[in-house]
Amino acid sequence: MDLFLNLVASGLVIGSIYGIIAIAFAIIFKTTGVLNFAQGEVMMLVAYVSWSLGTELTLPFWALIIVSIGVAALIGVIIERLFIRPMIGQPVFAIVMVTIGLAVMLRSLIVILWGSDAEPFDAAIEGGLIEIGPVVLFSEQLFAIILFFFLSTAVFLFFRFTRIGIAMRATAMDETAALLMGVDVRRISAFAWAIAAIVSGLAGITFAIMFSRAPDLWFQGLRAFPATILGGLDSPLGSGFGGLIIGVIGDLSEGYIGQGLKEISGFVVIIIVLMVRPYGLFGEKELERV
Repeated sequence: MDLFLNLVASGLVIGSIYGIIAIAFAIIFKTTGVLNFAQGEVMMLVAYVSWSLGTELTLPFWALIIVSIGVAALIGVIIERLFIRPMIGQPVFAIVMVTIGLAVMLRSLIVILWGSDAEPFDAAIEGGLIEIGPVVLFSEQLFAIILFFFLSTAVFLFFRFTRIGIAMRATAMDETAALLMGVDVRRISAFAWAIAAIVSGLAGITFAIMFSRAPDLWFQGLRAFPATILGGLDSPLGSGFGGLIIGVIGDLSEGYIGQGLKEISGFVVIIIVLMVRPYGLFGEKELERV
């Protein structure tokens, strides 16, 4: 029983990271209809820039988080303005290809500016070891879980009750109708990219604190992608909880069946789920009237 609980706890930790990144994927897709294949690379860039600023300014952890939110928003807006906005009106496939090219460019940029070695993030969360019954977690791991639930709640409330969130939902439903109602679609697109960069950037910082900052940090975005599909591309909250499911299943399969299954179990799960619900567990079924 102790093994089961510890596997579930470790699955919730990594699943929280996957879930936060999946929320970022879903925010952009829900607002613009674009699947951003550079989300993992944006997350990595935010983590590296935040580390550099934190090191130069010797910021405590909570100050680092506040600065990182501003940095991430700026990075998201710059990427949207330089690479995505000129593609407005082009086929979605063309925009997706731009995000793939952006991903490759950001990976190279990280290596050029910061090198190819893995290094510690050098930012600790006070608390040490935390015992919850038979489960033992580091404070950084507990922070990852708390951050997931905080961001999930914040994103839900943002889309449900704020003017910008409602405008983003309206744009996702019908961009032309939103324009006719006075919604600035370009501004909404910039907001979506900024928010997604903030959310994924916080995930990247948390992961780097728990493990290390390394040029393969972007790979966590690829690992989180099954969570987005599982939860539903048009459901940020569902995508987040899809991350928890993927994380727990991955750790349980590796703990009880065999090593290496963590990497593929998520993709096995989405294949099974998509055969039954092609729009994901929490996604909305699209209906076309003719």
